[in-house]
Amino acid sequence: MPSLDDFLITKKWPAKNPEIIQLYSLPTPNGIKVSAMLEETGLAYEPHLVSFSSNDQTSPEFLSLNPNNKIPAIIDPKGPDGRPLPLFESGAILIYLAEKTGQFISPDSAKRYQTIQWLMWQMGGIGPMFGQFGFFHKFAGKEIEDKRGFERYRDESRRLIGVLDGRLDGREYIMDDYSIADIAIWPWLRGMIGFYEAGDIMEMEKYPNASEWLERCAGREASKKAVNIPARD
Repeated sequence: MPSLDDFLITKKWPAKNPEIIQLYSLPTPNGIKVSAMLEETGLAYEPHLVSFSSNDQTSPEFLSLNPNNKIPAIIDPKGPDGRPLPLFESGAILIYLAEKTGQFISPDSAKRYQTIQWLMWQMGGIGPMFGQFGFFHKFAGKEIEDKRGFERYRDESRRLIGVLDGRLDGREYIMDDYSIADIAIWPWLRGMIGFYEAGDIMEMEKYPNASEWLERCAGREASKKAVNIPARD
């Protein structure tokens, strides 16, 4: 039977408790998603900081778990059939944890797929577009004289926030109850307003439903913990 010792990543980040889920992450929007889910479900887990400042994500040990060199990634030592399951991509991890625990996704087939639909919307829209906007707004993109890139991602980000705001009209959460769809999306909107310092540029005053929803999601006890997991050095 395979064990955690069979995974190269554990040589760089040894498990103190090899019987629980190992989380390799950083509290970015994608990382916060999985930390929040783990906190919400109550699953036992051990967080390991993957430091971008020291390029941990490109180390052979991390690449052995995620060849795409992105956080987060997990190993569940008690995966399907009792065998260790290595897993990367935050959306896939959210679905796995939801199905493992029977939490934050509806058992009703139609609602389940609708929840996944909104999760995929975040993965294919909110994440990439907000991330590209952040490059042009906060990082090296500021040096580019041609502002078409900035304007393209600004406008698309605003459009996506408008879609979210419309979905939340008359709703407290994306679905009937708090779900993996909410967990996937709120860290990104929080990052847009906080880390990217773009609340004014996004004209958040035009999106009261999304603003109130973000406050509800980020105010959950699990969310408050997740934004600092794993703790930075």
